[in-house]
Amino acid sequence: MGRNGEHIVGEGSIPDEEWERFLREAAAGTPGAPKEPSARARMVTRRLREQPGPPAGWRTHTPARRRAGRGWYVFGLLVAVAVLAAALLPGRVTGWWGNGDAGAAPLAAETVRPDQPPPTERAAGLPTLDDPFRGSPAQRWSDGATGLTLPAARATGWMSTAEVARALERSRDFLVAANLDPAVLRGERPAKAIASVNSQQKGMRDYLANAFTAPTREDDPLLLFSRFDATKVRPAGDVVKTRGRITYREGERGAVEVSTDVTYVYPLVRAGAGDDEVARTIVRREVVMSWDDPAKVRVDPGTFSLVSYKVDTANGGCDAYTGSYVPEFTAERAATGEGPAVDPYDRSTSIDAHLGRTDGTTCGRATRS
Repeated sequence: MGRNGEHIVGEGSIPDEEWERFLREAAAGTPGAPKEPSARARMVTRRLREQPGPPAGWRTHTPARRRAGRGWYVFGLLVAVAVLAAALLPGRVTGWWGNGDAGAAPLAAETVRPDQPPPTERAAGLPTLDDPFRGSPAQRWSDGATGLTLPAARATGWMSTAEVARALERSRDFLVAANLDPAVLRGERPAKAIASVNSQQKGMRDYLANAFTAPTREDDPLLLFSRFDATKVRPAGDVVKTRGRITYREGERGAVEVSTDVTYVYPLVRAGAGDDEVARTIVRREVVMSWDDPAKVRVDPGTFSLVSYKVDTANGGCDAYTGSYVPEFTAERAATGEGPAVDPYDRSTSIDAHLGRTDGTTCGRATRS
């Protein structure tokens, strides 16, 4: 598996994956002087732990006319049921017609945590330049920012409904700038994303200053940003698949606390010409942002303070703090990993519970890429 980071600092319909499986089997504080945010974000980076990158790598006789009429009636009824189901359960009935192949409708947005990993693709196969997500559950995930669905806004803490809506949009903008911006993905400094973070927050200034000049285990830009070395790899196409949830609540001192849990799947090929082997790097991030009341917290206008950030990466490199993900292709992959086997597509638990960690980690292996 890959890197895991944590920053210290909260569901009843049926998950999409469970519906899909069912359908296939059924044939469906008080105001005061402003305070400076805590240094929890910085402290969390010091506790970051490693998780390995993947092993590199669904009768009685009847006159003919009447018999035909009954057949068409039954056929028409089945079609009507299918159309109704498709209208009521978009993204869930596609399992009837295929196995998540290219062109299949994407899954409905994830509104609650699923209760189990996504099923293994029946039409599994190696990814290609034309189909870089082949054999992966991500094939039916959303493309890029469309997978970052925002909840309905309501007045919360010190913010009005309109202000909460704006905070949610800016939170999504940060995720896009940090994880989907093509320039950032090819290794450029994530200036737009950094500008969204409150520079008054203790520890964050040092972290952001050091991470891009002298990355270490504690000051690693990959804890918050997705970056690759453009001299070694390039995108296999222009799509990054995403799946996740964004929620919010009232936090400390009336702040609006936005929690995000998103998995990003990056398909890549070697930078050199003539090599079309596709590898995938899978990055799951849990980031919690606090939109603080400026009457109570010292904050740059239009920015948020980081409450926590955790990351787990599959096939992104292990114990190599270069400031960029280092995906492995067939030639570089080890046969086994030292740590436990982990499914990088499993979103049924939190990152911590998923990895089963306390203190320290080792490089392990992913069960699929």
